[in-house]
Amino acid sequence: MNLLKTLPAAAALIALPSLALAQDAAAPGFDEIGPYIMTTLLFCMAGFLVFFMAAGFAMLEGGLVRSKNVTMQMTKNIALYSIAAIMYWFVGFNTMYPGDFNGFFAIGGPTVLDAVGVSAADAALDYASVGSDFFFQLVFVAATASIVSGALAERIKLWPFLIFVVVLTGLMYPISGSWKWGGGWLDAMGFQDFAGSTVVHSVGGWAALAGAIVLGPRIGKYGKDGKVIPIPGSNLALATLGTFILWLGWFGFNGGSQLAMGTVGDVSDVSRIFANTNMAAAAGAVTALILTQVMFKKPDLTMVLNGALAGLVSITAEPLAPTLFGALWIGAVGGVIVVFAVPFLDKLKIDDVVGAIPVHLCAGIWGTIAVIFYNSDATLMTQLTGIVAYGVFTFAVSLVLWFILKSTLGIRVSEEDEVNGLDMAELGMEAYPEFSRG
Repeated sequence: MNLLKTLPAAAALIALPSLALAQDAAAPGFDEIGPYIMTTLLFCMAGFLVFFMAAGFAMLEGGLVRSKNVTMQMTKNIALYSIAAIMYWFVGFNTMYPGDFNGFFAIGGPTVLDAVGVSAADAALDYASVGSDFFFQLVFVAATASIVSGALAERIKLWPFLIFVVVLTGLMYPISGSWKWGGGWLDAMGFQDFAGSTVVHSVGGWAALAGAIVLGPRIGKYGKDGKVIPIPGSNLALATLGTFILWLGWFGFNGGSQLAMGTVGDVSDVSRIFANTNMAAAAGAVTALILTQVMFKKPDLTMVLNGALAGLVSITAEPLAPTLFGALWIGAVGGVIVVFAVPFLDKLKIDDVVGAIPVHLCAGIWGTIAVIFYNSDATLMTQLTGIVAYGVFTFAVSLVLWFILKSTLGIRVSEEDEVNGLDMAELGMEAYPEFSRG
């Protein structure tokens, strides 16, 4: 009798697994949602690393400017990142990735994230979450603005600079970025730039070059006879820390640009990118170390730091395809470029405080050309076309904008304020008050 009573309950327990399997069959399996989850995770983790590059830029610039201008550089860096975040949400992201457009220009609206608790049925399972994609792309545009900040340090006013950042991050960078990464005309032509030697770094370099020309050099940088007068930075330990932070962040910069982590091949490629990125940085640093010993009889730490960064910029256009030896020699050439480009700019009396133009523009151009050696889809003519297109657009628009700001608000502080330091003149506070007070 008891046995008969337990049979229905037993039958129900036996049926439960089959019911669960039927429900699971109706929902996407891990083969479908796995790539979405892993790629979203890649964007988040890589985005965190690239975000940390903002600290790297701040420390590098803070170490390479004089102590009387350190607070100004810190203010500029936290402000430019915050402005970039707002502008890229407001218009930049959907301008850079407009979907179907004419390939040249399309202004987008504000970014809208996925719904809270979005279901698998409503998510874009072929890619990643909107939030992770938006965040990952956002931290790149902030890096572009930081390049301009360092080059124009110690003599530019705060608010005109930040107005330039609004236009750069909201319009200039997204419009030109759409030409390659948004599926625009350069992408259709076959232009190759994996993680942004041109799309990010050269763009920042061109904008900085235009600003440096309009702004002019710092007081006392060049003598009447054309002699270059060195202006040492305040803290080389801080500059070195900034370089290591940037080096770390670059693993996210290049590794995240794989844009996928849903297969064994994707994960393996990300690790390959990490190794090549590291090798190029090391080669750039060692090359600059040796060259400065040979040319100047003593190693120059600032050149070594910029040599590492130039190696990183050089490998950014194609960090996946080269062998480790390929990454080594590409990065080494970047180190050579920095050592020769810095004095060349001084001959032209173009004052770049931190060496941003040699690192990001000159090495960025080299890295974009170097793609042809390992990527069979790249041709020299197409790569040069992309370099020229980004250069002409960014430099011309930046030059016009700098001239407008100069003629309206003024972009340079007074001679007295420059001599006394921008910390007190522009902000009324100092990074190292104990050094200037009794």
